[in-house]
Amino acid sequence: MRLIENTSKLKLRGGFYTPAPIAEFILRWGINGASGYDILEPSCGDGVFLEQLLINKFSYKSVIALELDEIEAEKSRNISLKNASVLTADFHNYCNETKDKFDLIVGNPPYIRYQFFDELQQVEAEKIFTKAYLKYSKLTNAWVSFIVGSSLLLKENGKIGFVVPAEILQVSYAKQLREFLSRFYNKINIISFKKLVFPDIQQEIVLLLCERNSSNSHTIEHLELTDADSLREIDLYKLKRPAKNIDHRSNKWTFYFLEQDEIDFLEEVSNNLSIPRLGDFADVEVGITTGSNEFFTVSQSIVESFNLHKFAFPLVGRSVQVNSSIFTKEDWEENRNAGVRSHLLIFPKMEVLNSYKGAIEYLMQGEKLGINTGYKTGIRDEWQSIPSIWISDCLFIRRNNLFPKLILNKAKAYTTDTMHRVEIKPNINSNSFVASYYNSLSLAFCEISGRSYGGGVLELMPSEVEKIVLPYMNDYDGLLTEIDIMFRAKMAIKNILAYTNNIILKDGLGFSSKEIELSNNIWQKLSYRRLNRSK
Repeated sequence: MRLIENTSKLKLRGGFYTPAPIAEFILRWGINGASGYDILEPSCGDGVFLEQLLINKFSYKSVIALELDEIEAEKSRNISLKNASVLTADFHNYCNETKDKFDLIVGNPPYIRYQFFDELQQVEAEKIFTKAYLKYSKLTNAWVSFIVGSSLLLKENGKIGFVVPAEILQVSYAKQLREFLSRFYNKINIISFKKLVFPDIQQEIVLLLCERNSSNSHTIEHLELTDADSLREIDLYKLKRPAKNIDHRSNKWTFYFLEQDEIDFLEEVSNNLSIPRLGDFADVEVGITTGSNEFFTVSQSIVESFNLHKFAFPLVGRSVQVNSSIFTKEDWEENRNAGVRSHLLIFPKMEVLNSYKGAIEYLMQGEKLGINTGYKTGIRDEWQSIPSIWISDCLFIRRNNLFPKLILNKAKAYTTDTMHRVEIKPNINSNSFVASYYNSLSLAFCEISGRSYGGGVLELMPSEVEKIVLPYMNDYDGLLTEIDIMFRAKMAIKNILAYTNNIILKDGLGFSSKEIELSNNIWQKLSYRRLNRSK
């Protein structure tokens, strides 16, 4: 996995190559006793896969390896593998020009964003997508085009085995890739690791193992191991029989971390039960994009130092500033008195500001720091004027640790893009709306809808928040007060849910004890897996 953000040539071209146990395992799975395979390695780097072919004396017919960097390609040639050719070439070009077909394609494709492709690579990558009847997007990453292109180069019964970012399971730009793979291949195995394989870059990876066999079945399985060394213990026979049926409608593959009965339950909830979504009751938008939160969000002492009272408005800017399900004026005052950034500066046009000496001094400080030339501020007519200023009924924290919070904004505070603004639709009880969210089923859908990052962070974008299942009932007004009291008493979320599940899922939805247990187990399993990344 090579990250373009690491700009040194060493890191870009060869800093994070595949550990030997992973390369050995992918080859062992792919060849699995065969002897006449034609093998392709589309980005061989310094040759770890070729070296494992040699060391383990795997049988094969031929090997073609590609590497764009000549120095790395020469390292691979020095392995002196029989019946192997190492070509200095870009995979995209090769994929579009070659007539060769392969039994097995393996590797660790580069992790390079579209904007860092050169112009020719962009053109050739788009050709690959066109051949696969897929839409090419500027959000596409190189590893996606490598997987699609490799699939097109397989023989009728062929396999691919790749080391890819775990985001393949959940990010929106890989959605059509997931759908493509689920239809193109008959068997898919995903292997993940509890420990980071590449700790230096905090990048969670998975092994993607796909096989075509000309049947009509499409199955998938997920297996989680402790680390790369645990691959030695895997029974390959188990990987030949993935048991879970692929749901082609499934937006994310996080589903497949679950057992089949849990998957069936979620599919029933999603497709057959008439349970509404959060977006049926509210619209969700990003918080205010200031262009520089450090400059536009300030403490009370800054307000007083520059006499900015006329331009300072209540703000809740960080999740640690809210320890409840209701954010009140008293909560805001407590934050203000504690010296946190509790004010948003909303400046008018300069012609109005010119008569306010303190504001002008503060803006001049900002200009000395270059705030006025930032990415967002630099494109405004007047850099100090923040657009899209409005207060929402509720707040949804964008990035979360233990669980995502939905908060009633009784303080009428502004928020930055660290939180989403939630505007409740007419005739919806705001207290009942927020209370309805705090149940195991809704939190389970948060885990499925969002995406996780290193350190156990769960992030949900506005469109993903709107897809969360929300068993709203109009008479939960008093329930929110009870939930808020429990939060303020620092009660564990699992204990809060044990109480709310009985009211929302059992009494409200009519769920059985087994269905409530399934909801809770799914949430706990997915959140535990995510949080385990931070350990």
